[in-house]
Amino acid sequence: MELHPIIAQRWSPRAFDPDAVVDPDVVRVLLEAARWAPSHGNTQPARFVVGYRGDETFRRIFDTLRPGNRLWAGRASVLLLAARITGDERGPIPNTEYGLGLAVQNLVLQAVHLGLVTHQIGGFGKEAVAEAFGLPEDVVPVVVVAIGVLGDADDLPEELREREHRERVRKPLSETVFTGTWGESEFCV
Repeated sequence: MELHPIIAQRWSPRAFDPDAVVDPDVVRVLLEAARWAPSHGNTQPARFVVGYRGDETFRRIFDTLRPGNRLWAGRASVLLLAARITGDERGPIPNTEYGLGLAVQNLVLQAVHLGLVTHQIGGFGKEAVAEAFGLPEDVVPVVVVAIGVLGDADDLPEELREREHRERVRKPLSETVFTGTWGESEFCV
């Protein structure tokens, strides 16, 4: 059995085509994919703020990024702030991190299917983004997702260019999947 190609092809490049435009209709499809993700009790805790390169929303998201991420993220076609709500009319919502994670993964895999690339960014000011967008107290910003078309890695600063060409590595299942007791591997390799 093989890993599905959409999963195998997913990666997080920093080289985005600075001239590519991602149409709002395409972004809508990505957000539909996110909307259909499973969540605890169907609470759907994922919330998004969408900025298109050149607009004010994009600039405000970009301005909250750490300096290292600013080196490349401005070339993306879209910056998407992903946040989670922590409660609704029924009270606190459990497992909101899990629900948002599933929604973002659906979005990312849909992007791969459409020939786009994404890079999820944890390096941003959460308080700054909450202030920039007037987020209510029950909305927690979690990640920024850069979305666009793959660009030329040679256009990146040298230290990022090297990272762009590194082999993708994952820990073997023998280190992450256990049976019986913690640390007893289910798989040998």
